[in-house]
Amino acid sequence: MKKIILGFAVVLGFSLASTFTFAGGDAAAGQAKTAMCAGCHGAGGNSAMANFPKLAGQGEKYLTKQLQDIKSGDRKVAEMTGMLNAFSDQDLSDIAAYYASQTIQMAGAKEESLDRGESIYRGGNIETGVPACTGCHSPSGQGNAPAGYPALGGQFAQYTAKQLRAFRTGAHDPKNAAARTNDGDNRVMRGVAAHMNDVEIEAVANFIAGLK
Repeated sequence: MKKIILGFAVVLGFSLASTFTFAGGDAAAGQAKTAMCAGCHGAGGNSAMANFPKLAGQGEKYLTKQLQDIKSGDRKVAEMTGMLNAFSDQDLSDIAAYYASQTIQMAGAKEESLDRGESIYRGGNIETGVPACTGCHSPSGQGNAPAGYPALGGQFAQYTAKQLRAFRTGAHDPKNAAARTNDGDNRVMRGVAAHMNDVEIEAVANFIAGLK
């Protein structure tokens, strides 16, 4: 079966980075600016709670864009409403640089549906038009940091599944409060998730949680 090499661009949150001004941050400066982040995202960006994503080891460019989008309202995260208002673009870049310098602690996958999840991640589903994830996120799930494609490997399955559903909602009902639409003008993630059912989403999210 021919594999379709486009890619998921989640992160775990995860979306394709659209064009935006990116200036490298200062990781040392960023550490001091993450005090309020630790309550949800854990020390060094390794959240202990599946409803909050692991940020450790995520690409700096991707994280910077997500922080900018959350601050501007282009990406709606209810728990972070107003939290970034006092931060400058440099502050956000510094925070992103700090988390990018950390090492993720793997969430781990469950045994069930691993084969299905791996099949979707590596080969997609040609019958329903779901592309493989490897094109953007790499076979090992490390993403493509210079391009702004997020790392997925080791992320909580619950969080990854939530983001895929949010992109799916964004494809069909973009005004819905649960929709996610900050995947750029090409709508790559919305186009991918629109064709995925819940079984596929849960399977690929579970596989990603153990991918390294």
